[in-house]
Amino acid sequence: MRKWASGMMRQYELVERVTRYNPEADEALLNKAYVYAMQKHGPQTRASGDPYFSHPLEVAAILTDLRLDDATIAVALLHDTIEDTDATRSEIDKVFGPEIGKLVEGLTKISRLDLVSRKAKQAENFRKLLLAIADDVRVLLVKLADRLHNMRTLHHMPEHKRGRIAEETMEIYAPLAGRMGMHDMREELEDIAFKTLNPEAYETISERLVGLHERNADLIRDIEKTLTERLAERGMAAIVQGRKKRPYSIFRKMQQKSLGFEQLSDIYGFRVVVGTVEACYRVLGVVHTTWSTVPGRFKDYISTPKQNDYRSIHTTIVGPSRQRVELQIRTAGMDRVAEFGIAAHALYKDGELGGRNIAGLTDDSRAYEWLRRTIDLLSQGDTPEEFLENTKLELFHDQVFCFTPKGRLIALPRGATPIDFAYAVHTGIGNTCVGSKINGKIMPLVTELRNGDEVEIIRSSAQTPPPAWEAIAVTGKARAAIRRATRESVRKQYGALGEHILKRAFARAEKAYSESLLEAALVDHNQPNVAELLAAVGRGDIGAQSVLKSAHPDYQDQRAAHSTPMPEEGWFDLKKAAGLKFRIPVNAMEQPGDGHADAENGVDHGPALPIRGLSGDVPVRFAPNGGAVPGDRIVGILTPLEGLTIYPIQSPALKEFDDQTERWVDVRWDIDVDNPERFPARLAISAANEPGSLAVIAQVIGENNGNIDNVKMVRKAPDFHQMIIDLEVWDLKHLNRIINQLRSKTNVSSVTRVNG
Repeated sequence: MRKWASGMMRQYELVERVTRYNPEADEALLNKAYVYAMQKHGPQTRASGDPYFSHPLEVAAILTDLRLDDATIAVALLHDTIEDTDATRSEIDKVFGPEIGKLVEGLTKISRLDLVSRKAKQAENFRKLLLAIADDVRVLLVKLADRLHNMRTLHHMPEHKRGRIAEETMEIYAPLAGRMGMHDMREELEDIAFKTLNPEAYETISERLVGLHERNADLIRDIEKTLTERLAERGMAAIVQGRKKRPYSIFRKMQQKSLGFEQLSDIYGFRVVVGTVEACYRVLGVVHTTWSTVPGRFKDYISTPKQNDYRSIHTTIVGPSRQRVELQIRTAGMDRVAEFGIAAHALYKDGELGGRNIAGLTDDSRAYEWLRRTIDLLSQGDTPEEFLENTKLELFHDQVFCFTPKGRLIALPRGATPIDFAYAVHTGIGNTCVGSKINGKIMPLVTELRNGDEVEIIRSSAQTPPPAWEAIAVTGKARAAIRRATRESVRKQYGALGEHILKRAFARAEKAYSESLLEAALVDHNQPNVAELLAAVGRGDIGAQSVLKSAHPDYQDQRAAHSTPMPEEGWFDLKKAAGLKFRIPVNAMEQPGDGHADAENGVDHGPALPIRGLSGDVPVRFAPNGGAVPGDRIVGILTPLEGLTIYPIQSPALKEFDDQTERWVDVRWDIDVDNPERFPARLAISAANEPGSLAVIAQVIGENNGNIDNVKMVRKAPDFHQMIIDLEVWDLKHLNRIINQLRSKTNVSSVTRVNG
């Protein structure tokens, strides 16, 4: 007979736990899942030495505490069978039905994801995680319970693995649990991860909390007793419970507010649970007439619930012994949602969804609304890295609540701007936003919104969102929409350029040009429509001559017999050369030909600037005045014999090439993040003519890790100097940070970037 770990739950005990809150549970399903999982895991053991089956059993027990349906409990028992035993999806479908089989397979895929890895891989795995959750939210509930039990037994794992698992928990799973409203689970996950990642801080805070609790035990009992009696005198039955903050929540508040332990004002908290919403406000009246309140520490989440469904009244009072105490006042239903979050909405009957949506949630779940919106971003074409960044922003931010002029409540992450507000109302409003009024006053779009602000968006049909907005926006929805609008704008620009190129090519060949003729070229070039074909020509991905031949098969290129290193009217063959890298001088002031690689003798004359869109050993240089930096949109201008010159798209020098589109080459940055390089930029600065003025400018550039190449005094006057500074920076953000800090100096009157 197999020897079980002491205290492991028996089959009948698990069934009793479920039937206690769900008398109509399918006991046969639970018994069958218990036996099947026990047999499949057989003699397998965990790192602790316990039978492996104890793990899925504990996961199931955690989910019974959340009062979940019998189908979810069965999935918990089976969740590791496909991955760790000889069980298959088809076998589970046959024994338990396709619904349970699908859930178990979804969990199997998630368990294979490494969420703490190289950024691109982590992003794609996180995307897969949320896609699995989107199919049925019970996958998330089982996965969180699985992670919680693994964290509870983390001390049995090899030491070198603990940090990775704790980091993954702190970065992904704990915020997800919090975003789903499962606060108790989030706090336990955070505490265990905190203990693993920062054991000294955990022990220090824990010891301080224990000592504080021992010293103030009478205070806690006094408040509980006094409040219960005061409420009873007014005919209100209430449950009053004191509670301690957890070590990680204390640590996080100390970090965020730069406070010492003694400065924290609400280490003690009390929860008051009553029968009705009306009673919540009556309790508030009793509290505020019994003790003094702390100004600015009142929040009503009943009238304006959080997006994860949390509802409660928060207030902080000055209790006996002048100790500040936080009170949370709520109904029993609110208390259940506060404890179980999204699980409180996941109600099933006999394993069926009972007419609810695909995630098994009632439609009034605000947490589910966030989940649906987040998953919707997956379909918008963002890269995995962008999706991960945007989702993490929303996972970790607190919220502010603002209103439209008509009184509609809009919840946003803390730090959000009117741009985020506009996109939260509707994508179309965000795309046409040109200004904002906050509480009736015109304010900049970069203004940080505060709780209670009324925001009115000023719109214009001629507006398109500038790409710079993406750096200002906080919400994932706004950032994704701005990127889509920018891509569409760029596509239209390339389309117009492509049309111009093709019309010139067709005219030179004396061939007819029409949209119907271009449609004949779509199949040859694997393009879905004419607009995409034109954009591809504008980008240089498809040559004009190639399109011409597809539209007019009888056309013969008279230049084919002449050898030239510049095919397609001076355009490089980008399709063949995608991804090739060339060495270019980093110093924008070097002459043409200096610094490119010598293909024959292997001599390398300069540091590397990776550029996509080139073919052949072609001399490449920066624009002679101002250079370009990663983050700039760039274009290459081809000059016979001299090679290619790289310009930022905003360079005024490009105007002289407006009627020479055949010389324009689409190039893009191809930066190696593991080997960062500096790039040239030029600034025009007007500064006061006073001692130390230049030193202040040099200090700002140096403190921001910029490198000055050259300084030239352009004009001297009694009251100011005008100078040109050539410097090297990592990218556009780095350059903008230097510019902004220079502008903040009192001795600097203006700073502008020079583009030659």
